[in-house]
Amino acid sequence: MSETANSQVRAKVWLRPDQVDDLRTACYQTGAEYLQQRNEAIIALLYDTGLRVGELVALDVDYLRDGASKLYLPSHIQKDYPNENTPLPKTLGLASDTTRLLRSYLTNRWKASAALFPSRSSGRISTQGVRDLVHKAAEVAEVRPLKIDGSRGDASDVTPHALRHSLAWRMMNSE
Repeated sequence: MSETANSQVRAKVWLRPDQVDDLRTACYQTGAEYLQQRNEAIIALLYDTGLRVGELVALDVDYLRDGASKLYLPSHIQKDYPNENTPLPKTLGLASDTTRLLRSYLTNRWKASAALFPSRSSGRISTQGVRDLVHKAAEVAEVRPLKIDGSRGDASDVTPHALRHSLAWRMMNSE
């Protein structure tokens, strides 16, 4: 399948909140123990904020504000748009469970780094590293995302961008 066709398929999947919880739990069933809380924090932050994977990996610890209850997004890490409208810096409020998780993660981090999410081999996790950990969590949790045609996808369809779509679905379906 071509990359374009593949992204079109993946753009049409999302997860329910219980499936995201399953992804978060799966982070503790796989991988090195010292990376498990980081991995859960990545999934929680993607789902809470709708960040793109490129924006997430560019985050630094000092972008967290007010005891990790807010996330500052400077213009330079936000995705460029195909026009000349540079996005303005934003500050996003975080859910209380995401805030608690980030505080705990920062207290227990194994590696001092300016990057919010370092990797084992470098100071900052890569976009592919995030994709890999989301895929692995989906496989372990046996998550089958919802598809636009009403059917169910496979764990391989779960991507960081699917978490962005999941936030949109949650916002549209909240009471």
